[in-house]
Parts: sequence; structure tokens; C-alpha cells
Amino acid sequence: METLTYIALGSNLGDRQGHLDAALAAIRALPGVPGVSGVSGVRMSPVYETDPVVSPGGPAGQDKFLNSVAAVKTTLAPEALLVELMKIEAERGRPTRAERVFQGPRPLDLDIVLFGDRVIDQPGLTVPHPRMHERWFVLRPLCDLDPDVLHPVLKRTAAQMLADLEAPLG
Repeated sequence: METLTYIALGSNLGDRQGHLDAALAAIRALPGVPGVSGVSGVRMSPVYETDPVVSPGGPAGQDKFLNSVAAVKTTLAPEALLVELMKIEAERGRPTRAERVFQGPRPLDLDIVLFGDRVIDQPGLTVPHPRMHERWFVLRPLCDLDPDVLHPVLKRTAAQMLADLEAPLG
């Protein structure tokens, strides 16, 4: 059975667009991502350039990110998809989790944002992404693909969560 999954893509090192393009091609080529008559089961949002989000303890002075979201129909289990995404990150030069600098610059970052309406909380995999509702660079491209997709825990659409972020404080 196919599951509609949303994957956030980001890059702020090297050939940022090249990393996103290569990641998209690799995702399209995954064995669990079927295509029909030469048409891939993957759609890509527009790409946005954004400032890096750096929390206390994270390195400052990073270059801007290119961010996008891909809508992917897959027959892979979420755990298997995560393994494949980590392989794609490694192929583009991303260090292993043990070697990474917290919130540091990276050639490629691939995160499962939503996996159908599944809620998963296990070591190394939390879906929906635990901070997606706080991240404009995820919600804006997600809304370009499907503004009505529902966060299965918060019970809010992508458009509602984006409106919350963009609402003036006051």
C-alpha cells in the first residue's frame, strides 16, 4: 500500500541547488517510490532561501539555506524510508549523526515531516516532525503542495499552522 509522505529538504553548504536536485533524483529512484508510465510518485514544492535557525548552543555565522518539501508516494515503511534518506544525505557529504555539529551547516538535510496520518515516536524517528509547526521553511513549501494536509497530533492543517506563524504578534 502506498503512503503519501512529506519530506523536508534543506541545504546550506556547497552547491545547495545541486544537493537538492540530487536528493530529489535519488528519492525518485528509490525502490519503494513507484512511478506510473514514466511519471514519478514525487512532487516538489518551490525552493525558498531562508536564514538558518540557530538555537543557543548552535553555531552562528552560517550561510542561508535552500529549503523545499517533496510529496512522495511510497510503499516503504517509515523506518526503511529513514534509512534510505540517511544514505542519500551521506552520499552528498553529510556526516553521520554521531559526527554532526548540533544545528551546524550541512550539504543536505532530509527529514520525514509527515507519513500519512501516522504518529511515530521511537529512537531516531519522530513523525510528525516535532518542530514542523514552528518552522516557516517547512510549512510554506508544504502549503504549496497541500495546504489542507492535517497534522495528526495538533489537528491543524498546514495552512492553519502557517497562518499562526505569520500572524502579527500583539
